[in-house]
Amino acid sequence: MTEIEITADLVRELLQEQHPDLAGLTIREVAGGWGNRMWRLGDELAVRMQRMDPTPELQLKERRWLPVLAPRLPLPVPNPVRFGKPSERFPKHWTVMTWVPGEPLDHGTISRASHAADALAGFLRALHAEAPADAPIAADRGAHPRDCTDGFEGFLQAVAPDDIAADVRTVWDDAVAARAWAGPPVWVHGDLHPANVVVSGGTLSGVVDFGDMFAGDPAWDLAAAWVLLPAGAASRFFDTYARADEAAIRRARGLAAMKSLFLMLMGQNGDRGLPGGKSHWGPAGRAALERVLKGV
Repeated sequence: MTEIEITADLVRELLQEQHPDLAGLTIREVAGGWGNRMWRLGDELAVRMQRMDPTPELQLKERRWLPVLAPRLPLPVPNPVRFGKPSERFPKHWTVMTWVPGEPLDHGTISRASHAADALAGFLRALHAEAPADAPIAADRGAHPRDCTDGFEGFLQAVAPDDIAADVRTVWDDAVAARAWAGPPVWVHGDLHPANVVVSGGTLSGVVDFGDMFAGDPAWDLAAAWVLLPAGAASRFFDTYARADEAAIRRARGLAAMKSLFLMLMGQNGDRGLPGGKSHWGPAGRAALERVLKGV
């Protein structure tokens, strides 16, 4: 894939062409971003630019469904307000969205663990409503852990230290053996990791990047109890969420192990061209895996 250089001047030129009433606002680069790049636009908006994603599917999905979901969610999420069309100057999609204030968790910390557990549980209780028949279905996630074993094995072989590999496999095997989700497909964020949530005041304050949202098994989001929250907060989360049976928790824990390994692999592979230097995903993944293994 050929990457197009995205600069503040390019963003301003696109705004002047398609949304001139916004072109006078201050434009500031936001560090990070793989599939998309973000630029602050004034104090309340951001421009989301398709970067390495080969198709516009993820942005178009956010445009279609975030206005439906945002009003019922108890934490701030980005809401599309203007659409940018591909043009000769920039042949990809871009979207003006509301800005979610806070610091990405991979660069911040949660010090108020109980508050964050309650906030995450409340958010997911609201999100995990039955999805309509035309909701998107995921091609690369959302399945029962038993159908994701090849991916898990690849991550395990790539990054799991020898001294814990057997313990990680035990967690995964338990998830594979757990009963499948029997309820109706519900809305699932699908990609809850430390770079896709923001924190302020020591707690969770917003959720971003809904490009992978789908209708399916909520266990894919419940894995965030270990991937996002500090040690000891998972039990509080599940008590507050109050909708996960034993099988769902087992599936979620296995998926959390797989997600943690993936974060570790991302860290091992370096910055993958991320502006602003290497991400903090590697250490975040190892810390999450330790929480998974302790079950707390």
